[in-house]
Amino acid sequence: MSLRATLAPHASAVSEATPDKRGDCFDRGAHSATPSQRHKIIMKSFFKRYTPLQIAIHIYAWSALVRLIIDYFTGNLTANPIQALEQRTGRHAITLLVLSLACTPLNNIFGWRELIKRRRALGLYAFLYATLHMLIFVDLDYGLAWSLIVQTILEKPYIVVGVIAFLMLVPLAFTSFDIWKKRLGKNWKRLHQLVYLIAPLVVLHYAWGKKGDFFRLQGEIIRPLIYALIVILLLIMRIPQVRKALAALRDRILVLLRRREPVVE
Repeated sequence: MSLRATLAPHASAVSEATPDKRGDCFDRGAHSATPSQRHKIIMKSFFKRYTPLQIAIHIYAWSALVRLIIDYFTGNLTANPIQALEQRTGRHAITLLVLSLACTPLNNIFGWRELIKRRRALGLYAFLYATLHMLIFVDLDYGLAWSLIVQTILEKPYIVVGVIAFLMLVPLAFTSFDIWKKRLGKNWKRLHQLVYLIAPLVVLHYAWGKKGDFFRLQGEIIRPLIYALIVILLLIMRIPQVRKALAALRDRILVLLRRREPVVE
């Protein structure tokens, strides 16, 4: 038997018994860190995992629900709390849906690619609040009295429009995940183009339910009008010719800005 073979077991035993100095130093460094240093380490790892835009979207999306809960328990939901819950969840759903619709045009103009990654989260949050809006309507408002619910829906056309928009939104929410992109293939994109119809229907539902006259510009029309103008603008920006023109304009502006930059020698 060679000397190397004889010493091998003893060497491995010694290496197992000897502590790893690098690991020991790291552990001692982690344990010896002050609370402020630990806080910085945690925040740094947090911001590596989540971008500022991601954090802002989640905070904004949940803020409406948090405010509703606080207002509910503090009695700040107006004289008709159920109506306030319906209106505020519905309005937040519209806002989130419009924001999701704005991601692609804003990416085309500013080249902000992260917006495309956050589009799904905004759409799912919009569906969450739309679902809450519907549950409040059928349960809290009408107590699951389905005959009365159907009668009310048929008597009020704006509710029919809202129900149609919600039913169209359901398959988009459930197929928004990557696994459905693979399963549906090209049909996935065609299905999700329904949002171009859903957004105007939702705005119509909101505007129609308000007391006002759009032609005379009277009543509660300011918010619905703002939503309508934004949706129209976003849909126009998706037209291929308009999208190309905006992209060309962006490139020209970038070229001009680069020319004005001072040359560093």
